[in-house]
Amino acid sequence: MREAQIIAQARECFMEESRDLLVQLEASLLALAEGADHDSVNAAFRAAHTIKGSAGLFGLDAVVAFTHHVEALLENLRAGALAVTDPVVTLLLECRDQIERLLEATQGGDAEMDHSAESARLIALLQRAGELPPEAGHEPPSAPQAAAPAAPAPAREDWLLHLRFGSDTFVMGFDPLSFLRYLPSVGEVVAAEALLDAVPPLDELDPERCHLGTVLRLNSNADKRTIEAVFDFVADSLQLEMLPPTRHVDEMRLLLERHADDETRLGELLLRIGALTERELAQALQAQKAAVTAGQAPPRLGEQLVDKRLAPPEVVQAAVERQGQLRERKSEESRFVRVQADKLDALIALIGELVIAGSATQILAARQGDNGTTEAAARVCSLVEGARDRALQLRMVPIGETFTRFKRIAHEVSRSLGKDVELTITGGDAELDKSVVDQIVDPLTHLVRNALDHGLETPEERCAAGKPAQGRLALNAYHESGSIVIEVSDDGRGLSRERILAKAIERGLVSAGVEMSDADVHQLIFLPGFSTAEQVTDLSGRGVGMDVVRRNIQALRGEVSLASTAGRGSTVQIRLPLTLAIIDGFRIQVADHSFVVPLDGVVECIETPAEVNTSTGAGCFHLRGEMLPLLCLRRHLGLQGEPPAQRSVVVMRAAGRKVGVLVDRLLGEHQTVIKPLGRLFRRLRGISGSTILGTGSVALILDIPALVNLADHAAGQYQRPPAPSRRPSPVATA
Repeated sequence: MREAQIIAQARECFMEESRDLLVQLEASLLALAEGADHDSVNAAFRAAHTIKGSAGLFGLDAVVAFTHHVEALLENLRAGALAVTDPVVTLLLECRDQIERLLEATQGGDAEMDHSAESARLIALLQRAGELPPEAGHEPPSAPQAAAPAAPAPAREDWLLHLRFGSDTFVMGFDPLSFLRYLPSVGEVVAAEALLDAVPPLDELDPERCHLGTVLRLNSNADKRTIEAVFDFVADSLQLEMLPPTRHVDEMRLLLERHADDETRLGELLLRIGALTERELAQALQAQKAAVTAGQAPPRLGEQLVDKRLAPPEVVQAAVERQGQLRERKSEESRFVRVQADKLDALIALIGELVIAGSATQILAARQGDNGTTEAAARVCSLVEGARDRALQLRMVPIGETFTRFKRIAHEVSRSLGKDVELTITGGDAELDKSVVDQIVDPLTHLVRNALDHGLETPEERCAAGKPAQGRLALNAYHESGSIVIEVSDDGRGLSRERILAKAIERGLVSAGVEMSDADVHQLIFLPGFSTAEQVTDLSGRGVGMDVVRRNIQALRGEVSLASTAGRGSTVQIRLPLTLAIIDGFRIQVADHSFVVPLDGVVECIETPAEVNTSTGAGCFHLRGEMLPLLCLRRHLGLQGEPPAQRSVVVMRAAGRKVGVLVDRLLGEHQTVIKPLGRLFRRLRGISGSTILGTGSVALILDIPALVNLADHAAGQYQRPPAPSRRPSPVATA
């Protein structure tokens, strides 16, 4: 039972890591689509290779078999045997999706053979693409290829051998010429030069001593160890240096990408890729040991190998750099711990309850009037606030991870539509709550597809309009006033005011001849089913589904706006709260009810200006030369009772606009745990949530963007005396 549980946990960990690797694979392939990059090819190969190896441990044969063919094609790209082209990248992206389907099939219990037909189709395309020579790589993989002319044979490159036989070679019974005569069995000696610098004068020459040295150029396909084996019998007295040809150096560099890891020592790594032999490694290690015995600092292994010409300097340097990169990556990865999202949610919920309990403790301590208890309660609340901030940071993720997935959408959609589009991403390091990120993907996907399909023109249309042939689509994110702002902009054809108005008049949404600002006209596209597109495509229709986008954003306590200039492009701006769990709030009171405002949206609190009619609590007022609309919260919510003589105005801000909200009392800052509203309050504008106070009572959370819009559109209306109403207060009936 215990073993089965361990295997299940290991399999779940494998699936999580595989999903991360698939994200890396897709990002690397999209980077290749933008321009051939050796690092991107290597990254894609490593991702596929790791998935294949891990899948083999769990017996996922279908995943292993399919990924093997993907890996083979990526290996051809690494070796330069296949050109990186759009058709090849598109094929690999399809294969990436198929790997994901095969993995998910093993999780969902579906039979892997259900995907065998698609796997077979893609494998055939992979094999056909892998047979293409580099110069034919521009042809689509699915098209039959004519036989390519044979590539010219590579230029002859030779091993350089530097040999000095020991002086006791003759005494040991060996003939140096016999070794040189045996060399042709492993290659062709194309040049030889005798080294005579060690030969003494004739009168000092000892015929029993060997003074022979030579430099040879050996043309051979053998590896370093095979060539060294020719001289095994005289290895103890022979000084042998071998410099490999350039092609071998390049091969060793490629092998480094496959065999390097952060735990393998430099000597073992060079031995593994064939840049070093066991004898050479032992010789270098012996020199280090001798230095330590002599009380000297041992020389670095890499420097020693280069100085003694035991390994190519380029390979040694590449191996050292590769190991450094891997150690740095492992150090970075060790800083992270994978935690299930539901565990974080449970932690946030517990801290939320702790915040409420801490607030209740402070209230009880204040009632008792004991200074020591009050200070202790304040200290506890301060620690709870710190724990709250730390816990919320655990769920904060960079928005850039979400933006990256749109590279794939832009790549595929633009090519299917025959458009040339450059996607630029800025502000990817802006962080947002994971729960918000998960829910913002669908609205963003719709906006991106809209821009690609109907916003951006074809290259021919852009050139005719005097624009660059390549269109620009931009995703941008930044923080502002406790919110995150996400912008989707393009430099396409923009929205036509005339077409929108004509469509609205045709559908009876707007009266003919009515005067409307550009902003109000643009807001019409957010009405259900409203579209000016001449034909609806399977990708999008400018306006189709925009009401869904707005509804989804508003469900996250956010707001969406659109700005467009005909012929120059459009920008859709989404403003969202950073988190949906716990916020710093500012507590106010109207009548007998408490309300909470997000503290980040509060600019200042002032006394009621003299020009404000406190009996109606409406109109506009001047604030240091700035005219601001005023909203009476008591009137908006229909609260009964006589207002106090002295009231206050809370100046709030959203999307660069300010509004004054007339309230009865200011109660100060308050840690706010956000609770969802019931159906009763879903259509009540200006309310975004609720919270529980330390006293156990419920307070509603005000929606600042909605209040700003209400004040902008209704400032003049409130100047008229309201009609008598006996409608019961929605707050009182809660």
